[in-house]
Amino acid sequence: PSKTHILMPCPFQTITRTPMSHLPKLNPFKPPIPSITKPFPLNPVHPSIKKPGSLFPFSSTPQPTVVSIIPKTHHALPHTTTTTSNNFTGILSFCAATKNLRLGQAIHASILVNGFNKTMPFALNSLINMYSKCNRIEIARFLFDSSDNNLLDDVSWNSIINGYVRLGSNDSYSEAFKLLVRMHRFGFGFSDYTLSSVLTACCCVDNNVFGKLIHGFGIKLGLDLNVVVGTGLLDMYAKTGCLSEAVRVFERFSWKNDFMYNAMIAGFLQEKSGACYGNAREALGVFGEMRGKGLKCSKFTFSSIVKACVGVGDFEVGRQIHALIFKNGLQGDEFVCSSLVEFYSFFGSIGDGLRCFEMTRKMDVVLWTSAIAGSVQNGQFENALSLFYRLLANGKKLDEFIVSCVMGACADMAAARTGEQIQGYALKFGVANFTIVKNSQICMYAKSGDIDSARTTFQETENPDVVSWSVMICSYAQHGFANKALRLFESMTISGNEPNQVTLLGVLTACSHGGFIDEGLRYYETMKKDYGIAANVKHGACIVDLLGRAGRLEEAQRFIIDSGFEDDPVLWRALLGACKVHKDTDTGKCIADRVIELEPHEAASYVLLYNLYNDMGKKKRALEVRKLMQDRGVKKEPGISWIEVGNTVHTFLVDDRSHPMSELIYSRLGEMLVKIKKISFNDEKLPLGISETEHSGAIEMNHHSEKLAVTFGIISLPKSAPVRVMKNLRVCSDCHTTMKHISNVEKREIILRDAIRFHHFKDGLCSCKDYW
Repeated sequence: PSKTHILMPCPFQTITRTPMSHLPKLNPFKPPIPSITKPFPLNPVHPSIKKPGSLFPFSSTPQPTVVSIIPKTHHALPHTTTTTSNNFTGILSFCAATKNLRLGQAIHASILVNGFNKTMPFALNSLINMYSKCNRIEIARFLFDSSDNNLLDDVSWNSIINGYVRLGSNDSYSEAFKLLVRMHRFGFGFSDYTLSSVLTACCCVDNNVFGKLIHGFGIKLGLDLNVVVGTGLLDMYAKTGCLSEAVRVFERFSWKNDFMYNAMIAGFLQEKSGACYGNAREALGVFGEMRGKGLKCSKFTFSSIVKACVGVGDFEVGRQIHALIFKNGLQGDEFVCSSLVEFYSFFGSIGDGLRCFEMTRKMDVVLWTSAIAGSVQNGQFENALSLFYRLLANGKKLDEFIVSCVMGACADMAAARTGEQIQGYALKFGVANFTIVKNSQICMYAKSGDIDSARTTFQETENPDVVSWSVMICSYAQHGFANKALRLFESMTISGNEPNQVTLLGVLTACSHGGFIDEGLRYYETMKKDYGIAANVKHGACIVDLLGRAGRLEEAQRFIIDSGFEDDPVLWRALLGACKVHKDTDTGKCIADRVIELEPHEAASYVLLYNLYNDMGKKKRALEVRKLMQDRGVKKEPGISWIEVGNTVHTFLVDDRSHPMSELIYSRLGEMLVKIKKISFNDEKLPLGISETEHSGAIEMNHHSEKLAVTFGIISLPKSAPVRVMKNLRVCSDCHTTMKHISNVEKREIILRDAIRFHHFKDGLCSCKDYW
């Protein structure tokens, strides 16, 4: 009888006791094993395999095969006597597919013992493939480099190249490119999968030059119309910014499969500016063609096409795509749901987005990030924090993007203490030093009124980018530290960092708040020439505010007309605010008519005009404005103020008595107002606000939300701690004057953030110099 090894796959042979007779000590099986009537039947793994060294109990397994023997064959290898290299190729393929490195190394040892590594290329190729797929590329490369050239064939080269691409680093991609060039010089042939694999590497390192060379190889070898290579070419050209070449490749194929359609759709959506995807309509057109040909849409198709709906701004089409997702049973897929959450967030329907989130079977980090970012984007800050704590409870690992999003929520809530807790989690998970996290931390401190901590965080940032510089410059500007903002901008340019639109907006805001008229006009005029940045509406509004602050109202009006933004209400509203400050009712009336014409249902313009008339004592005109608001159904947004005390955010409305400490708050506020009146109100005219039309209105103004919040802060915080209050609207003149006096009589620093800027009240003065 032949001495056939136990590992040899014998699909058409009958296995009897005789071939196993050389292993009597390992497993004396009885009774004889039945004959195999079909090649390679599937065998269950027997539960009695417990200890190394024990072979498969053939007596209890009908029709054993090589697959059922694999799990424990490496323990029998030292006892083998005669074998061939063909025995090992199937097992090594199994090791590669399952990444079973330990078994693969045992097979490798047996190959070395039998000397097949020097004579059989099949064994060598299987070993290179196995080590490559088990992420031990250094061993695979050693085998490759130390082998005789006559043992290396096309399979050897293709295996080692694919192994380097699979590693996914820039260095490994570079090595794959070098090997491909060497392979070509030695006259070996490329497989379609190798070309596709190297094209993937070209995408990752943004190297379309080498990708075009691969395209040339494909044409020379007749593989350019191969579907695998064609899909790789499509993906490479699209991801490296050569969309027109991708379209040409796509159109050359008369028969296209779903992979090519998916690659083309993703290619059209490759370019992205903010939330807008480029060529989104073309992507929808390709999707329609794909559907027309009856091809099956995958989760990748739906994820891309939902983003296309965001790109074209079509909410209804997106909802129809969502219905198709349900029809295809993909509503619970995390990849698809992440795109749906982003879609609904973009259109302000975060509730629908979160319902998609809750329906997902498996929530990955990307999906959690989309849900948290969508909540922040839609102003659902408390919900974002709730999702964050759920994420932690589920044992998910935090990344820098999630931490950045949650800190953004803390910034908008002005919840610095909560933000510091988030910073603790960032330290725990090792992402605290990422620049994106530092940027959010700077913004969080700045929006919470703690400009010193913001500056310290900026100085601790190891690799500040343009966002870091811009956030710090804008923070200084919003807090009224114009000189510091401009000095920091000069440092930024000296260090070689190029500013962007946000940076220049911060610079112009600093010039406006600091009253630096000539500097502001110079920066605005040289934006395009010096930095290649075109001015937008916000930059123009800064110039209007700058000129208005100086009382140059006619010049500001001419600027608006010549700026190209004359149809934008933002600039006219800035000029209307200047008219109120300088009490120019005639110009203010003309400007207000223009603003109301552009925005007939925006309450802010009516309120500015009302207060302008009221400040000038023209109450009849003021009442006419109020009646006009009522007739047009325009409602003033309610003022809301909030303050963080003891890791809790306390919110107040006008004349609000819902707070548990409301009785104490109103009593203390009354005491402070009496004290202020005795000291200074006899010598100062009380400003009139939109609520002051009669005695009850005056009482209501004394109970504006910011006054209640500041009083609560004075009661609850230590005397050494500044009182930081945030408000959603522009602070009224009465409250502004009151805050100055409270800071003086109580000897407290008050930091108030309104819809326009930060006000730092100290010793009876404000950082805005009474212009806001």
